[in-house]
Amino acid sequence: MNDSKLFVFLICLLAQFFLSFSASDLVNSFESVPDLEKSMYMAIDGYPCVRLLNLSGEIGCSNPGRANIIAPVTRFKTENKLAEPSALLVSVDQFEDLFARLSIDADFSRHVVGVLVESGSQLQNGLKGFSPDKKFPQAEFAPYQSGKFEWNPTGSGLMWKAYNFPVFLLSNSSTLALQEIALRNEKRKKSSTVDVADFDLVMQTTKSGTRDSESCLREQTCLPLGGYSVWSALPPIIASSSKKAKPMILTVASMDAASLFRDASIGADSPISGLISLLAVVDALSRVDGLGDLDKQLVFAVFTGEAWGYLGSRRFLLELDQHSDAVSGLDLALIEMVLEIGSVGKGFTQDDNTFFAHSTKESATNGTLSVLKDALGSLKTRSIKISRASKSNPGLPPSSLMSFLKKNPETSGVVLEDFDAAFTNKFYHSHLDDLSNINSSAIVAAASIVARSLYILASDKKEIKNSVLNTININASLVEELLGCLLSCEPGFTCELVNRYIAPSTSCPSHYVGVVLGEPSSQPYLGNVGDVSRFVWNFLADKTAIPSKNMSSTCPKGCSGNGEMCVKAETDGKGVCVISTTRYVPAYSTRLKYESETWEVLPHNSSDAMGEADPVWTESNWDTIRLRVYTVQDTGFDLLVLLLGITVTVMSYIIIVISKAFITKALKRD
Repeated sequence: MNDSKLFVFLICLLAQFFLSFSASDLVNSFESVPDLEKSMYMAIDGYPCVRLLNLSGEIGCSNPGRANIIAPVTRFKTENKLAEPSALLVSVDQFEDLFARLSIDADFSRHVVGVLVESGSQLQNGLKGFSPDKKFPQAEFAPYQSGKFEWNPTGSGLMWKAYNFPVFLLSNSSTLALQEIALRNEKRKKSSTVDVADFDLVMQTTKSGTRDSESCLREQTCLPLGGYSVWSALPPIIASSSKKAKPMILTVASMDAASLFRDASIGADSPISGLISLLAVVDALSRVDGLGDLDKQLVFAVFTGEAWGYLGSRRFLLELDQHSDAVSGLDLALIEMVLEIGSVGKGFTQDDNTFFAHSTKESATNGTLSVLKDALGSLKTRSIKISRASKSNPGLPPSSLMSFLKKNPETSGVVLEDFDAAFTNKFYHSHLDDLSNINSSAIVAAASIVARSLYILASDKKEIKNSVLNTININASLVEELLGCLLSCEPGFTCELVNRYIAPSTSCPSHYVGVVLGEPSSQPYLGNVGDVSRFVWNFLADKTAIPSKNMSSTCPKGCSGNGEMCVKAETDGKGVCVISTTRYVPAYSTRLKYESETWEVLPHNSSDAMGEADPVWTESNWDTIRLRVYTVQDTGFDLLVLLLGITVTVMSYIIIVISKAFITKALKRD
């Protein structure tokens, strides 16, 4: 009996030693629950396709219900036959093939519960094109009937459809990780473990059952698409001036892009090349003396929301009609001409260095084309050409100028583009329209032509000496800097130029329009204004300004003089007082009204030419968006382990009972 007690004591001592060793090892490995979670789950960097709504329904992506979607990662192949719910990993060049099959193969589509899209940056040169927009983007807003015309030949229209499963675009690093996981799963077909993707893309509109803009705004499960446009006058328009108001030449560009993937809306050629060109034009003209003595007033406007029903330009025109504070100093009747800088980043393609002038009417083209050619001639280069767009085109290409033409068919206007009858940008409104898709020399050339053309137009076409035009030069270094700031994560918004004006909220730029936060205002709370809009406002206010007499005034409280405003206040909290006419203009649907902290959809107003076609775009709210990958045991294996556990337990119990009976019998004999 003493030997038995000693044996039990030694067993207990050894068990305690190993348990303490294991516990100590676990404590050293996992100091907190997040540490444990990190060891189990791999967070995946990516860009989600989210749920958008309009008055008639939904587009975009969402989990089908309230729960996460969990499924094994499988590589998409054209011959795929899926036997279980799967998350498909697909390359960009097979993306359209996948969605074409989903639309015709019901059995296949039933098993696809999530899609992971490889970044595709290495495939750009080999792709014939990738554009999820329509072949005629926003044809319903065109001032002519030719909806079947193909401005965008590579367009698939995929971004305008609704998908009841999550879709994520992967970053470059996550693409490599998921490729390894898909390969590992393929080799593990007979294994007891599998790597699964966990999609958390639950939209509030899906949870609440609000399936259109009117119902989701009423239930406050969504917000309207929109933001803030910016306009500025060069030189400033002094309100109390006794001088007669001059005719105005309005130069416009857009600052927002679109994509199937919300935060991967880069838009390098379309439209950011035009924005950068406009900023370079303002910079060049700001260094020219005597602009105030010219016959016409130069005004510059940068619109946002143009990719979603021309929200910015349409709201701008409505504010002009209402003579609101946002457009104080402007008069629609005084706008003599509109010059839009469109997509100009691919103006230099192979041996063809040509820009095309698309106009509202023949007379506008003839006059403006002549001015553009005069400006080009002053540059003394034979490598750049300007041509009139083909007369066989049905009218203007998709552009902000359409809003002005719908408002007034007699509007005189020209859009400068890098294409004639079809987009040269084969990645229009896709994540592949990035910095590698454009040429900085083309942007500099377009800006040079526009800057000198504006000076000629503002001089009312009087004879201008080349010596004067030769003083108007584009800063090529500024263009290069703007490209790095607005179209790349390195340096992105952390660049010195942006940080000279604002304190950005993120480093990687995205030109998605976003949503309207709070009450729209001409003097908005800056926390509700996007980084790009704030940068553009500060840049234009600074470049178009004349020094304030109150140089010692504290900013912004001391900037109370006529036309005074505070620039660069975000960077050091102090800022500089200047005299400038630069304003924010809210950009959101003309069929929306904000009242008592809620949004209301207004009935169509017959005076709003585009209002009937306005879809009233909104974006669903959400709590979190997350994508992660982890390893799970096969269900059959789990059942086998459970069965073995039960068997071992039963066998152990039987052995204990038999042993107890045997020992009891042996003790009685003793």
